[in-house]
Amino acid sequence: MKTKAFQRIYTSLSAITKATCLLRAENVMYEELAWVDGRPAQVIKVVDDMVTLQVFPGTEGIATEAEVVFSGHPPQLKVGELLSGRFFDAYGHPIDGGPEPDGESQDIGGPAVNPVQRSKPSSLIATGIAGIDLNNTLVTGQKIPFFADPDQPYNNVLAEVAMRAEVDKIVLGGMGLSNDDYLYFKNTFTQAGVLDKIICFINTSENPPLERLLIPHMACTAAEHFAFEKKQKVLVLLTDMTLYADALAIVANKMDQIPSKDAMPGSLYSDLANIYEKAVQFAHGGSITIIAVTTLNEGDITHAIPDNTGYITEGQLFLKQDTDIGKVIVDPFRSLSRLKQNVIGIKTREDHPQVMNTLVRLYADAKEAKTKQENGFDLNEYDKRCLPFALEYSERLLAIDVNISIEEMLDIGWELMEKYFEKYELGIKDKLIDKYWPKEKQPSKVEMVNSEV
Repeated sequence: MKTKAFQRIYTSLSAITKATCLLRAENVMYEELAWVDGRPAQVIKVVDDMVTLQVFPGTEGIATEAEVVFSGHPPQLKVGELLSGRFFDAYGHPIDGGPEPDGESQDIGGPAVNPVQRSKPSSLIATGIAGIDLNNTLVTGQKIPFFADPDQPYNNVLAEVAMRAEVDKIVLGGMGLSNDDYLYFKNTFTQAGVLDKIICFINTSENPPLERLLIPHMACTAAEHFAFEKKQKVLVLLTDMTLYADALAIVANKMDQIPSKDAMPGSLYSDLANIYEKAVQFAHGGSITIIAVTTLNEGDITHAIPDNTGYITEGQLFLKQDTDIGKVIVDPFRSLSRLKQNVIGIKTREDHPQVMNTLVRLYADAKEAKTKQENGFDLNEYDKRCLPFALEYSERLLAIDVNISIEEMLDIGWELMEKYFEKYELGIKDKLIDKYWPKEKQPSKVEMVNSEV
């Protein structure tokens, strides 16, 4: 901690909890950075001259006569090209052994972009993951969460997205990461040779939980610099926002606030929106796209965290364990990208919308056929074709380990439809069937089912 000449130092705390402290101070701003007994803290409440500080490392061992020094500004990050390829903690200090970054200091946690500077999101972000690119296509300037159970490999998926996404910069904000996950991200990015376009802000499970509150704002501040100043396409990856919300609840509880639904603070919606609304497509071409993991408590989608997240964001990506193929897939039924209509069939091939919709409909028919089979009902000839189609569709297009271009995804879709179904069963426009239907003749569908039986 560095102090300036004539900075006022306070030495009288009127109350201390495990996460906060209270004192009387003058000319203090909301969200101002401070130090309590040398520990970083932030102003979270100001009523007249009574100030409440959240102490990020915790207050254990702090005495009522401890020194409190106010910085006069919110937490800051030095932005510039030297951020690229680096790993930082919640305060923007290096954790990779490299030097302190040099650049212009920017306040973190500022307001969202003025609507006048926004443009309609209309550029595609390809990830190579078919369950995303084919069925839930992402658009620059979009904000969308991954909803996943805690035991699913969501961090692996985020790492894959980071390596495959066609963007200029990736900013990763990791909250409560295990050391294994932190090293996984670091080693994966290094070995893939993409470290030069990645910036990481990391809070591990060994770091104080309250430091998680700074991570998303550090990530968004870095993203805003490259998107606005450098006009770059930036992708922000945040994991895990459930742990971020838990940290909010810790502070609210220590301030004796009346909890809202599921013991979350009443400000949860605005706290989350303050982060997600940083997603933007600038009129000059730069953009910030946010993909954030929200882990579910026993799959409960009605919990306050995913519930509020769903109101703020533009869709969701559900990860699901497919027991039939033994892999994690992007669930086509529960996933949704509300902005995909801005690009599919426009920035992608003309057959994209109809192929996507038809494949999901046929997959739904297969699920109905499986239910009939499990309940002891006889399957008709169409049902018998749907079942092997669903297995191949899951394996080749829904599994998260698929890494192909969107045109390849569409070609595989046509191949599967031609293999298991007749043209009249698809409901696709004749002109598209005439143009994209595979030319190589396969055995008739009835013959194929009979031969399998």
